[in-house]
Amino acid sequence: MTDRYNRHIILSEIGQAGQNKISSAKVLVIGAGGLGCPVLQYLTAAGVGTIGIVDFDVVELSNLQRQVLFGNSSLGKNKAIAAKTRLEDLNEEISIVAYPEKLTHKNAANLFIEYDIIVDGTDNFETRYLVNDACIITSKPLVFGAIYKFEGQVSVFNYNNGPSYRCLFPNPPEKGSVPNCSEIGVLGVLPGIIGSMQANEVLKIILELGNTLSGKLLCYNALTLHNSILKINRKEETIQSVLKDKEDFHKKEIDFNCEIEVTTVSIEALLSEKNIQFIDVREAHQQPKIEDLPITYIPLSELKHSLDKIETTKQKAVFCQSGIRSKHAVSLLQDLNVTNCFSIIEGTSEIKNILSNRPVRFLKPDRSENL
Repeated sequence: MTDRYNRHIILSEIGQAGQNKISSAKVLVIGAGGLGCPVLQYLTAAGVGTIGIVDFDVVELSNLQRQVLFGNSSLGKNKAIAAKTRLEDLNEEISIVAYPEKLTHKNAANLFIEYDIIVDGTDNFETRYLVNDACIITSKPLVFGAIYKFEGQVSVFNYNNGPSYRCLFPNPPEKGSVPNCSEIGVLGVLPGIIGSMQANEVLKIILELGNTLSGKLLCYNALTLHNSILKINRKEETIQSVLKDKEDFHKKEIDFNCEIEVTTVSIEALLSEKNIQFIDVREAHQQPKIEDLPITYIPLSELKHSLDKIETTKQKAVFCQSGIRSKHAVSLLQDLNVTNCFSIIEGTSEIKNILSNRPVRFLKPDRSENL
C-alpha cells in the first residue's frame, strides 16, 4: 500500500494519516459518462476505499470520443459494470460497487446513506434535481459538474451548511429547451478537465484540505482557458422546502416525456405503411446516417424555408439525435399548418429499433403542451 500511494504520503499536507482518510472514504458517483469516467479513474487511483457507480446505460461507439474509461471491448455493456471491471484492474485494493440501474426517488436516499460524498456526473436536469434533493435529505455533500460545448462548471453543494444546487438554480428549465451533448456536441477533452476538477474537490473534502468550491461556481472555458468564480448564497427557504417533503420523497417520480401521449407502433405496421415520410432534422454533418430507409434531410434551422420538401399527403415521422429538436420541428410544422406529424422518441436510437424489428414509439404532440 505504501508504494502505491507513495506520492501522496510524501506530501507533508497528506502523509500516512491523510492517505488513511482516503482509504476509509466512501464515494458514490452518479453516471459513468464523460464526467464520471475521469472522476472514477482518479478516485480509484487515489485509493478511495469504497466507490459506488450508478448507471443504467450501455456503452455506445459515440461515447468513446470522451468516455476514455471504456474501449471497443466495452461496447454494448452496462457502463457501471464495464467501469467496475476496468477500475478493479487499476486498483485491486479498494471496493468498487456497480449499480446497473436508474437512479429514482425510490432508491436514491437509501443509496446515498451508505456513502460519505455524492458526485453528480449526470447530463439531464431531472436527475440533477433528484440528486440535489436526495443529498439535502440525507445530509450528504454533493460535488457537481456540468459541460456544454466548450464550457464547464464545477461546484460543491450541501457542504458545511453551504448552498444547494437549488439555491443556484431554483427551478429546472423548460423541458426540451436545453440540448445535451448528443444534440449540441462537446469537445472530447472538456469532460476530462471538469471531471478531474470534481475528483479534486472530492479529495479536498476527504482530506479537509484547501478551500473547496462550496458557495462558489467555477466556470471554465476550454477555448480561452478563462476561469471565473461566481458566489452562491445559501437560501434557507429553498433548503427547508426540500426537507418538508422528506417523508414522501420516495413516492415522487421523474417525468422525462413532458406528460404527452405515447403510442406504440409495431415494426410491421411501419414498414408496410407506404404513406410515411421520414424526416431527419439533424445538421448535415451529424452521424450516423440511416441508409436502410428513404429519408428526407431537412436541418431544423432550414425547416421553415423547406416546406416544398415535405409531402403533405403523407404522415411525417420526424427525428433527430435524441428527440429534442424533432419535437420543436413538429411544433413548428403544426404552426405552419402541416398536419399528421410525429416526433420519434430518442431519435436515431428508435430508428435503429425499427430496423431491428422492435416496436417504435411515437410522440403525438398536443398543441396545448407547447412542445
